[in-house]
Amino acid sequence: MITAEAHASPFTVGHRTVTRVAGPLIIVDGMDGVGYGELVEVETGDGPVREGQVLELDGSLAVVQVFGGTVGIGRRETSVLTRGRAAQTGVGADYFGRVLDGAGRPRDGGPQPVPDDYRHVNGLPLNPITRAHPDQFIETGVSAIDGLVTLVRGQKLPIFSGAGLPANGLAARIAAQARVPGDDTEVVVIFAAMGVTRREAEFFRAEFLKGGAAARSVLLLNLADDPTIERLLTPRVALTMAEYLAFEQHRHVLVVMTDMTAYCEALREISAAREEMPGRRGYPGYMYTDLASLYERAGRVRGGTGSLTQLMILSMPDDDITHPIPDLTGYITEGQIVLSRDLDRQGIEPPIDVLPSLSRLMNAGIGAGKTRDDHRGLADQLYSCYARGREVRRLMSIVGESGLPPEDRRYLAFAAAFEHTYLDQGPERRTLTDTLELGWQLLSPFPVGELKRVSAEQLALYHHEATVTMAGA
Repeated sequence: MITAEAHASPFTVGHRTVTRVAGPLIIVDGMDGVGYGELVEVETGDGPVREGQVLELDGSLAVVQVFGGTVGIGRRETSVLTRGRAAQTGVGADYFGRVLDGAGRPRDGGPQPVPDDYRHVNGLPLNPITRAHPDQFIETGVSAIDGLVTLVRGQKLPIFSGAGLPANGLAARIAAQARVPGDDTEVVVIFAAMGVTRREAEFFRAEFLKGGAAARSVLLLNLADDPTIERLLTPRVALTMAEYLAFEQHRHVLVVMTDMTAYCEALREISAAREEMPGRRGYPGYMYTDLASLYERAGRVRGGTGSLTQLMILSMPDDDITHPIPDLTGYITEGQIVLSRDLDRQGIEPPIDVLPSLSRLMNAGIGAGKTRDDHRGLADQLYSCYARGREVRRLMSIVGESGLPPEDRRYLAFAAAFEHTYLDQGPERRTLTDTLELGWQLLSPFPVGELKRVSAEQLALYHHEATVTMAGA
C-alpha cells in the first residue's frame, strides 16, 4: 500500500476523540469532512504508526479499520491523522519476482519496488459496452481442465475444494504452466494467498521458484497471524496490480486467489465487530455484492490485447457446496472446478470430479481455428461415457459385477481407465493435442455405433487412428 508523502494531501488534520475500540475497529468523533474509504494514520504515542481506512461515516463519527490491529490502542493517548487520500497501491513490472504482504509491502527482505504509478485498490468498473467476450483458450497442462472444463482468457473460474484436498497445489501448478497457444506473450501471474500458514506460504514460494514462474509473477501472502483487516485488502491489491498490467500494459494476466473462504470469514468478523445485522450463517448480507466487486474485475476490453483471468479457490466447510460462500460464488462466476475427496483417496492427481465441474465459456474458446474441430464432440462423448460408467458402478454395488451385461462392463472399465489415465496425470504436463489423443484412445474399445456425441467425419478421422495406437501400445 502507498505511504509516500508525495501522494498524500499537503494538509494533515489530527483527531484525538477516539470514543471506542472494538476488535480491529476504532470509532472516532469529530471527523467532519473526511471521505469514505480515506486512509488515516493512527498514532498511539508509544508505538509505531499504523495505517487505517474509513469504513463508515455517520455525521461526525467515523468507523476506522486499523490494518495493524488495535492491540495497545487506548482512547486517551491515540490520535488519528487524516491526509485526504484513498487506499492505493503501486503498480508496474518492478514487482515481478517479489514476495509481498497482503497490503503490497515487501515480505522478502528486498527493497521497496519502484512503481510505474499508483492506483486506487478498489479499481474502476469496466464499462459493459467496452467489454470483449472471452473467446481465447488458455492451456493449463491439466487434461481434466483443458479437455473438459476449458479455461478462457478473461474468465472467472472458481475451484471448489474441501479441507485437506490439494487445491493449492493445483492452483500453483496452473499458474506455473498456463500459456496461450499461438501467442508468444507470457502469462503473468498475480498470486494472492489469504489467511495461510507459514508452511503454506513457503510451499507457494517454493512452487513458483521450482516451476520457473517467479520472474513473471507477484506473490502476495497474507498469513494467518496477520491482521484480519489486511485480508480484505489482499485481493484488491492483487487485482489492482493485475488491471494495470492487463488493460494498460496489454499483458495476459492470471490472478489466483486462495482461500476465498478465509476472506469471507474475515468479512464476517469485521461485520460482527461493526455490530451489523447478520445474514445466512452469520455472514453479512452484502457478501454477494462484496464478492461481485472482486470477481467482476476479470475480463477483456475491446480494442485491447490484454486480459485478466481469475482462478479463485474456496474451501467448502464440511464439503457443503450449498454453503453461502460457494453458493454465492456460483451465481457470479462462469462455472466451477470441483475437487473430489473420493478421487483423492484413490491417489488421483489432480482429483478433479468432471461431472459437477463446468466452464460456461468453454464453447466460445474451443473448436476449429481455436483448439481443434473435434474438441466439443469428444468432450461430450467422454462426459457421456464416464457418467454411464459411474452409474454402472453404483448398480454393481447392488447386483455385483457378474450380474452386469457385457455393454455395462465396457462402460465400467472405461470409468476406471478414465480416472487412472485421463484424470490422473501426476506431475506430467500435457499439451492439448496429448489430451485430445488420449481421449480418443480411451474411446477406442467402443463400437462406432455407441459413440453418438461425435460426428461421422470426426469418427472417421480420429477413432480409427486411436484404435491403431491402442493396439500398438
